[in-house]
Amino acid sequence: MTIEADQQGERVDRALAARLPDLSRSRLKSLIEEGCVRSGERTISDPSQRVKPGQNFVISIPDATAPTPQPEDIPLVVRYEDDALIVIDKPAGMVVHPAPGNEGATLVNALIAHCGASLSGIGGVRRPGIVHRLDKDTSGLLVAAKHDIAHRKLAADFAAHEVERAYQAVVWGVPAKKSGEIEGNIGRHPVHRKKMTVLARGGKPALTRYRVLKSFGRLASLVECRLATGRTHQIRVHLASIGHPLLGDPTYGRATPARLNALPPKVREVVAGFKRQALHAWLLGFEHPVTGEALRWESPLPPDMQALISSLESI
Repeated sequence: MTIEADQQGERVDRALAARLPDLSRSRLKSLIEEGCVRSGERTISDPSQRVKPGQNFVISIPDATAPTPQPEDIPLVVRYEDDALIVIDKPAGMVVHPAPGNEGATLVNALIAHCGASLSGIGGVRRPGIVHRLDKDTSGLLVAAKHDIAHRKLAADFAAHEVERAYQAVVWGVPAKKSGEIEGNIGRHPVHRKKMTVLARGGKPALTRYRVLKSFGRLASLVECRLATGRTHQIRVHLASIGHPLLGDPTYGRATPARLNALPPKVREVVAGFKRQALHAWLLGFEHPVTGEALRWESPLPPDMQALISSLESI
């Protein structure tokens, strides 16, 4: 689409909606936030960006998918379950909800099979019961709501930062400060549409608190992170922004030859073979949405991260 002279200064979502009557403004806003709109070589990530006459935009509309996920008999590690909620210890490699490219074998498919018709509908047909997410290759604790009252209360607690969440990550190098805060707005990368980044302008405020639990020489360290906000890829983006990306992270922390060559041969082999971000949601705590009881769970590091840390301890 090409912007006309009389559209100068309009928001990009409004300008495109005026030219594309088959797409609502809210749909176009979602497409922009999902990285599906480009101008030249640049991906547009901010729906409020102002347009100029003659500016060209390309909109990529994902293929239509089945609206309702189907039940799939996938084993789940259930840490707690009652009539209101279910807490799962999610393995690395499992996608939380269906999305383009991952239509099946998700946690939602497994929950539908496990819980039946009891799942909350507030999350929509594609995300029934889902209150928060973990990245596909992040392991650990996650809660889902089984009815709408529980969903509303849990969602409000997450929004008010009243849920206790802690993660353990293995990162390259050792932060100069043993504990601290990483603050910086996070938004979609202006060029690489599948990546998030810290932005000087735009994006959403994000705050991560960290502390170093253990260091492996000066080459790597085990870090605990606690989220004050919940942005997409927040821990991965924030740690990478201060020069300490997660080991194994294919998007934000690819191992450079210099980093790998600094490791002893046996350790180098283990690190090079670790093919997912070394991130685990080990702690989850909140007030029960119905009874008010204080609930808290811990999840031990999975075997692959334990093996990675054991190897690094030999440095």
